[in-house]
Amino acid sequence: MSTTLEQLAQLVGGQLHGDPTTTISGAAPLGEAKPGEITLIDHRTKLARLDESPAVAAITPSDAVPTDRAAIAVDDVHQAFSAIVCHFRPPRTRPRIGRSPLAVIAESATIAADVDIHPGVVIGEDVQIGPGSTLHAGVQVMAGCRLGAGVTLMPGAVLYEDTVLGERVLVHANAVIGSYGFGYQTVEGRHQLGPQFGHVQIDHDVEIGAGTTIDRGAYGVTLIGAGTKIDNLVQIGHNCRIGQHNMICAQVGIAGSTSTGDYVVMAGQVGIRDHVHIGAGAVLGALAGVANNVEEGAVMIGIPATPEREQKLKQAALAKLPEMRREFKTVKRTLQRLVEQLDDDTPAAA
Repeated sequence: MSTTLEQLAQLVGGQLHGDPTTTISGAAPLGEAKPGEITLIDHRTKLARLDESPAVAAITPSDAVPTDRAAIAVDDVHQAFSAIVCHFRPPRTRPRIGRSPLAVIAESATIAADVDIHPGVVIGEDVQIGPGSTLHAGVQVMAGCRLGAGVTLMPGAVLYEDTVLGERVLVHANAVIGSYGFGYQTVEGRHQLGPQFGHVQIDHDVEIGAGTTIDRGAYGVTLIGAGTKIDNLVQIGHNCRIGQHNMICAQVGIAGSTSTGDYVVMAGQVGIRDHVHIGAGAVLGALAGVANNVEEGAVMIGIPATPEREQKLKQAALAKLPEMRREFKTVKRTLQRLVEQLDDDTPAAA
């Protein structure tokens, strides 16, 4: 699918620089673009990399227009480039299939007329599913679950009993929502599983990554606030209460009864102990180990996690330890020589 640079500029509402009749055959990132394609740079510091690209044109910010090739200057580079990529590679549409005869659906389930249920889906007793939802192959929805409108469950997703999903929730493949919490009591030398009478509630517009697990509450609810986005392979323990619009990246582990405010960011492999609170707007850097409450807006890094400035000062001091050790040994040798000289200069007692 070929088009002209002028047509793409009109598509994204950008300012055209160069020949409007330039033919564009496709779109690709900077390191992958081929001759005839359009690419993007999102900062003027990347203009040098553009010099090495065979791309015939680029989407750029208004302050980074190249002089050696055509360009479209826009306010939001990534949004514009996404629109152009979709123009050349339109997303696949999934045809509606209705209810597959290869699905197992309890008679007591209440399901909107336009819900798509793919082969191998199992829906338990008293389940409620709202309009416009899609359950892909192999999904398991256990008894008492309630799904709002526009929910999408990707292949292999599992919802344990009484899980509640708001509208437009997206659960990726093999995620498990409502599994038992990791709470045990040792009785007569044996570990006994604690109560598992609670459930999980996922509010509107939440996305849950592949392979993520969210444990049910012991007696009450494990809550994920509206608009929160959870990456792949995340573990959220029982009775956690996650605020709205959090961003939780891959391999984060959150122990039970932890809570967060709104707009918290957790980078990859953050670990949080149980019964702590992360204040609204806080940012936890990759690999941070959080053992105490975090104030609103704080930026925490390191193990154990401390404020960013404090952690950087510690790392700078650690980096100087070899030099400080050499200096200490030099001072020690010098001091030893001075002591020996004093001993030599001291007259012997009569």
